[in-house]
Amino acid sequence: MDISLFLFVGFSCFLLINGNKVEDCDYLTDKTSLQSFQVLLQAEQPYRTAYHFQSPQNWLNGPMYYKGVYHLFYQYNPNSAWFGDGMVWAHSASYDLINWFGLDHALVPSEPFDAISCWSGSATILPGDKPVILYTGIDANYNQVQNLATPKNESDPLLVEWVKYFGNPLMTPPDGVKGDNFRDPTTAWQGPDGTWKVVIGSYSNNQGMAILFQSQDFVHWTMHRDPLYSSLKTEMWECPDFFPVSINSTNGVDTSVENPSVRHVMKASFNSHDYYTVGTYVTAQERFLPDADFTGTSLDLRFDYGKFYASKSFFDGKKNRRILCAWVNESDSMEDDLKKGWSGLQSIPRQIWLDLNGKQLVQWPVEELNSLRGNEVYVYDKQLESGSVFEVSGITASQADIEIMFELPKLEEAEFIDTSLVDPQLICDKQDASVTGKFGPFGLLALATKDLTEQTAIFFRVFRDHKDYKVLMCSDQKRSSLRNELDKTTYGAFIDIDPQREMVSLRTLIDHSIIESFGGKGRSVITTRVYPKLAIYDEAHLFAFNNGSLSVTVSRLNAWSMNKAQITAGGKTETISEDFSRKK
Repeated sequence: MDISLFLFVGFSCFLLINGNKVEDCDYLTDKTSLQSFQVLLQAEQPYRTAYHFQSPQNWLNGPMYYKGVYHLFYQYNPNSAWFGDGMVWAHSASYDLINWFGLDHALVPSEPFDAISCWSGSATILPGDKPVILYTGIDANYNQVQNLATPKNESDPLLVEWVKYFGNPLMTPPDGVKGDNFRDPTTAWQGPDGTWKVVIGSYSNNQGMAILFQSQDFVHWTMHRDPLYSSLKTEMWECPDFFPVSINSTNGVDTSVENPSVRHVMKASFNSHDYYTVGTYVTAQERFLPDADFTGTSLDLRFDYGKFYASKSFFDGKKNRRILCAWVNESDSMEDDLKKGWSGLQSIPRQIWLDLNGKQLVQWPVEELNSLRGNEVYVYDKQLESGSVFEVSGITASQADIEIMFELPKLEEAEFIDTSLVDPQLICDKQDASVTGKFGPFGLLALATKDLTEQTAIFFRVFRDHKDYKVLMCSDQKRSSLRNELDKTTYGAFIDIDPQREMVSLRTLIDHSIIESFGGKGRSVITTRVYPKLAIYDEAHLFAFNNGSLSVTVSRLNAWSMNKAQITAGGKTETISEDFSRKK
């Protein structure tokens, strides 16, 4: 059984909401600045989320599960208002992946092998239910090296204190790899012969790659002669992930499972997105053979076609599932982050599995999220004529969960498109929610003002090509806010469904400044960050719409107000070094 986690770079100034103190904000250099910041503490923050995990400030990522507790480690800079030296691992825990309580910091820079910072890493459970962490340390020479840490008390389900192995580092940049291109160890897996294996993200010889290391004791590691997988068409690989998926079940499998009933997924973060490919792991050669190589283009599969980066998956043995989560960054400026006092948040944890077609993954919010559902409204068999807009009232539209299904008659009238020649994101940008087609745009208008001056449109268009029908999913942020200094990129992806055989479906999670949308029962996902000026709190509205020339039918719509999750911050601690080998 394995446990995984990932840590990303952190924002710095420590802001606590609801009466806690401001701590370590070095840009607050005078009394006036401090007074202004204290006023901000008491002010309402319309973009702070209610049920997504947010530390008081930072960029973050990564859960793990151990002895009945889920853990989330994230990076935090206690010394500066910006990302820089001195990054530490902050730590929160949960019993349900939704409500979180803070714990002491797990790791802080304290030794030559992590003197500058403690960066990202992963955890593995060794035989005997012993959790260990491999993490990237930035050493005194600013090289990226891989280190080992273990819990001081393995019987403590909260894993409050961690001990660094005195013999660190275990892995250093090999020949041909620059010192700053060697980071983010994955969860380790164990081969049939008992050998432990782990991959490190890297870039060498103009190739992004997953460098493979092997060990018999988890302390002494040797590099395999070839990368597990590499690509000439990609940049530096950050936060790689490598795991098996069942070919005939939605259940997850342990990372060490290798048999004919599984395929493997290789994921890498580059070009500001998380790309993955499904393939075959040939253990005898220690090679991953993808069904399709990375191209660095829109043809590559992504976990999410919006804002979603540095993701990490882990096997949850409690419920026999694989969970995925990621860091979601802001779309406003760093100056705005300082004013808010925080930056970045965590996606809702998603269960992932291999689609029945064997070509891609399917994602869906973990079932625990449903516990936050409050007041419900529903609509059945509502026809939307061309130009129709109707409000979904009776819920808190700024904090909601919506599921909607569309029926499409007369598909033969759909417009023609050759999908092999087009980038779906470009189509969504040029043919946004205001441009009338035949089947589409139709979908939802989220975080909208009553008069639709502000709106974020999540919508579909249906086309036909030479062989069948194609469903395009878009998220259009162009009118999301009256503010001009924002990133309002429009995102898009095709969904691998046949609208002749199943309805076009959408589930959208709205939480003040983040919108996560799952199209085609989770076959394509788009996450966006929006900052409406007017459509905040009770002034936010939700609409279903059809701007296509052909009518569509809302077969079913269910919408819920979402209650607030309980999330508190943690504190500080120190870490020490110890001879790990003596404990084995």
